[in-house]
Amino acid sequence: MHREGDEVHITTEEARSGRRGNHVITVLLVSLFLACAAMTIAWVTGALTARP
Repeated sequence: MHREGDEVHITTEEARSGRRGNHVITVLLVSLFLACAAMTIAWVTGALTARP
């Protein structure tokens, strides 16, 4: 990062605040799967214990 007068110039990596890669997609996919599994368990459990 450097300044030129009133302007601040930063690199692309600094602007992105880090790195992107496969780990981000992995975390998102695992989280999505766990959320779907939790919702399915809650739905099935509620359907099985409900009285007609």
